[in-house]
Formats: sequence, structure tokens, C-alpha cells
Amino acid sequence: MYQVLYRKWRSPTFSDVVGQDHVTVTLRRALAAGRLSHAYLFTGPRGTGKTSCARILAKAVNCEAPMDGEPCGQCALCRGIDNGSMLDVIEIDAASNNGVDNIRDLREETNFTPAQGKFRVYIIDEVHMLSAGAFNALLKTLEEPPSYVIFILATTEAHKLPATVLSRCQRFDFHRISAEDINARLLYVAEKEGLQLEREAAMLLARVADGAMRDALSLLDRCRAEGETITAAYVAKCVGMADRRYLFSLTDAFLERDIPACLELVQQLYQDACDMERLCEELLGHLRNLLILLTVGNPREFLLCTEEDLELYRAQAGLCSTPQLLGAMEILEQAGANLRRSAERRMEMELALIRLCSQEAGIRNQESGDTGALARRIAALEQQAAQWAAGPRRETGNAPAPASQTPNPSPPAPASPLPPDPSSLPPDQEDRLFAEWGLVLEQLRVDNPPLAGILDGSTAFVRGDFVLIKCGNPALGAFIKQAVHANALRETIFRVTDRKARLGLYRGPQEDAPKDPLAMLAQRAGEME
Repeated sequence: MYQVLYRKWRSPTFSDVVGQDHVTVTLRRALAAGRLSHAYLFTGPRGTGKTSCARILAKAVNCEAPMDGEPCGQCALCRGIDNGSMLDVIEIDAASNNGVDNIRDLREETNFTPAQGKFRVYIIDEVHMLSAGAFNALLKTLEEPPSYVIFILATTEAHKLPATVLSRCQRFDFHRISAEDINARLLYVAEKEGLQLEREAAMLLARVADGAMRDALSLLDRCRAEGETITAAYVAKCVGMADRRYLFSLTDAFLERDIPACLELVQQLYQDACDMERLCEELLGHLRNLLILLTVGNPREFLLCTEEDLELYRAQAGLCSTPQLLGAMEILEQAGANLRRSAERRMEMELALIRLCSQEAGIRNQESGDTGALARRIAALEQQAAQWAAGPRRETGNAPAPASQTPNPSPPAPASPLPPDPSSLPPDQEDRLFAEWGLVLEQLRVDNPPLAGILDGSTAFVRGDFVLIKCGNPALGAFIKQAVHANALRETIFRVTDRKARLGLYRGPQEDAPKDPLAMLAQRAGEME
């Protein structure tokens, strides 16, 4: 019967384990010195060698002729553990044997001495799946087992184990295996199996495996079905990379703000039975790759793609900016959360793409990331400043113009929002109606509703560089004398009309005529009588 590669090429000794030297060297030294623990905990990602090291450790402690902490692999006990006939090594799957009764049976078995070897070794895989009651039943035996019993616990989620279990074990953390180590191992296995594995194909398999040797060997086993020669193009086809070009098309569509194209692509993918939540995750990963290209000096270490796809990524990354991608990824993350609880997943994905096309995060050559656009904005502001400097100014004799009239890219903030006296306004300028005042009030209703309420029903006139407000609300004068409200009004006028204005209250000709203080006093006295 054919044996799959990851089982056929399982590491027989510690020195054969790939990428876990920090674990294997420590275990070999402890075995050579005879310092054995009664309980070990092996934790780490899938396919990194936890179960393999557990079996090697079980062989090493029972081997008849160990050498420097390594099992010989030739004695009857080593061969019995390899073929599963050794009764003193028991492997338990905690995912299916996670009840209290299973642990009680195990605890009773520990009372029996080894039948063949020196130690009874219990390997409990996926130990985090045990129930709370099962953990409690195991604690006492785990803390003080018989001298001939060794427990080896293996898990991918050590954080789910109770602290009482963690404190009773020697913990070894397995790391993800580097792509270079997996690549070298795949080339070695392919040579022994008589396969023609291209180096680029081996590296692509190593990156797809994501640090798991078992996954890499399984993928190699799958690819060999095509023939004895394995190319990078065929690996990309086997793992589904060749079918993900629609991600480039979808990204181009929302960068161009082409909503119909986005919806047509979603329609086509939906008809092809593509899951919308999966599509959102893949698009998010695609944008992450573009972000890596924009921010990392050596992106090849972080990207899982062929050389052909890398060139496509480089070309598309040149059309984006970092703020664009960050904004788009935020939208997709929110869409992913909505997709998980939505009954209309297709509609949620369509809405997310419309947001990408509509918001600033999806605009190509966004001004925040386009230096050319930024230069154009600066030139426009300089031109506006020059026009402002050449415009009408208030004459003050030979005195220099006040600092508030110095041209700036944004509206200047005067020392006082209102002029000290109406007579200080330029007398040689005719008042004219401020035609854009209605637009200013509409913008204020959005930006500053309290100020818009005060100005409701008002009109405004222009005299030189002043905007004079005519309003029947007596609270207006005190309200806009506050700098925060005056600045808000001036900024709104600038945003709507590009006019850098100073503010004043409009007074008609009768209101402008000076009144006799004595007459005013006499009038007030008469009113009091």
C-alpha cells in the first residue's frame, strides 16, 4: 500500500528534525545526562514536529542502545515503536477521548509496570480538547506519576490549558519552520523519490506551507500526480494561485472608481460559487501584499507568490498610496465583520466595493499620496495669496499694513473678530449684496448649527474686504465676538467663496450717523419718568 510522503519521511531521530534545534538539542542533552522529566508539553503550530519529537523521545527513553541521547532505531523496541506494536507507548487523541471516564481509565493503566521497555509513555495529542473534569482527573497523576511513567502532551493552543497543568510540565515551544529549511528538505525528499523538482517550485511550496513541514510534503505529494517533473507554474495551479488573478482586476476596478466593473466581477464570482466572505478575506490579503511592497525594503520575504505575480504586484502598487490601502483595508475589515452575521452576503460585499469606489480611500493618485497633486495645490495657494496681496486694502496713511492682512494659505485670524467702530470701515467703497451668503448659511448648518441658528434670516453685504452681517437677532454681536465662532464663520466663508474676509455688523445710513450723548441721556431720563 502506498504511504504518503509526510508519513514515509517522518523524522526518525532528533538530528533529522528540521528547524527545531532549540528543542532537539535540549532534549538530547537531558537524555544523555539521564535527567528525565515525568511530564513534557510540546506546543506550537501544526506540522512543526511535535508528535514526531514525542515519538523520538519515547524511543530514546526505551532504546536498548542509545547513542548521545539519540535512539539507535535498530533494536526491537525502536522498531516496535515505529510500527506501532510497542504496548508501552500509548498515543491518545484528546479530541475524541476528552471525557472524565477516558482519563480515569488512563490513570488506572498507569498502575501497571511496562511490559517490554523501561518506561510507559503516554502521548496525548491535542490535549487542550480535554474537558475541565478530565483535566482535574489528570492533575494528581500528572504531578506524581509512578517512576516508570512519562507523559508527553502536545497541543497547538497552549493558552487553553489550565495553569495547574502548565506548572506540572516542562514546556517546549516549537516554531514555524523557515521557508529555506522547508525548501532544502523538499529538494532532498524529491531527489530520494526520483522527482524533478524545480528550485523555484520548491520555494513556492515552502512559502505556501506557511512554516509547516507536513503541509509542504502533502503538497509535494499532490503535485507529483501530474508527473515526475514539477514546475512552479504547476505548483501555482495546484494550490489555486493561478485562479486568483481576479483580485488584480477587482483592485484595478475600485482604484479607477469603476462601480459597474466591480459589481460585474462580483456577479461573475457569485455565479462561479465563490463565497463572499472568502472573497473579502482574499481581497484583504491582496491589499496587504500591495502595502508590503510600499513599506518594506525586501518584500520578497513577506510575499507568497510566483515571480510573475510579483511583477503584477509591483505594477499595481505603483498606482496606490499607503493612506489609500489603509483606508481600503479598514473598509474591508468592517465588511468582513458584517458578512459573518449577514444573510445577504453578496449585497454586503457589493456595498463594501461601492464604499471603496466612493470614498477617498479608493481614489487613485489621492492628493495625500500624490506629490504632483500636492505641488499643484501649493502653486494654486501661492497664486491666491498673490491676488490677495494685490487686492484692495484699508488705507492707514504711511503706516505698514497690519499683520492680519499678510497673505496666508488659510484665512488670517484677526486680533478682534469685529472692527472697533463702523466709522473705521473704508468710506470710499460701496456696499453690495453678498450673493453667496445663502451657501455660507447652508454650510454652517452642517459645521456649526448653533451659529447657523443665530444667523437664521440674516443677510450680508460686502464692502472692500469686509463682510457686513445684517441680522435682527440682538445676540449676534456678542456671539461672534467670541474668537471660536468668528473663526468658524470666516473659515466657512473662505471654504465656500475662497474669500479671505474680515467681519463686521451692517448699519444703515441712519445707524451710522453719530448721536448726541446729551440727547441720548435726556431721552433715557424721560423714559424713566
